[in-house]
Amino acid sequence: MKPILILLLFISFTTNCLFAQKEQLEIKLIKQDTFEIHTKKQLLKLLSIYDIKKWVFTKNINIESGYNVIPHSMPILTLNTRHIKDDDLLLATFIHEQLHWYISYHKSKNELLAQLKLMYPNPKINFPEGSGGEIDTYFHILICHLEYNALKELLGELKASQIMIFWSQDHYKWVYKTVLDDHDKLNNLARKYNLNL
Repeated sequence: MKPILILLLFISFTTNCLFAQKEQLEIKLIKQDTFEIHTKKQLLKLLSIYDIKKWVFTKNINIESGYNVIPHSMPILTLNTRHIKDDDLLLATFIHEQLHWYISYHKSKNELLAQLKLMYPNPKINFPEGSGGEIDTYFHILICHLEYNALKELLGELKASQIMIFWSQDHYKWVYKTVLDDHDKLNNLARKYNLNL
């Protein structure tokens, strides 16, 4: 009898935590079309499956459909509807955009930038290899590295690696390839500056 009671309490606690996690987000649909509605449902489903609260730094989320909508973190985290058929890629995108907020306000971001400049003196900054600017490309190395670690924790190493390989052929190609090639080196940097979540 006692083990069943403990199990029921655990299930109740877990369900309540995940429900609270979903309820904290303010999700706004820009056009309120079927793509945005579906993406919102998809995101809420993911939030009920995965405990991602340690990677959530902003609670205001926009979802916007449209061919030219690119996910971005600021001023309001905005997701597009591109990954409507791929939960893992939507999860990766959501975490990636949240991590921009983390890095932007990290107390050691200037020291991290200096270290990255020493490690990678000639970054490929032009899109699709980089993110379009030198400083932004450097910070994307950290963001994508932390994204990879988050996905490994949530989805397992194989699936996380598959997502990183996909991204390395899709956008920020040099950045994602660097994250895959220099994972141990970047883990050491993250530990040194207390970046790990």
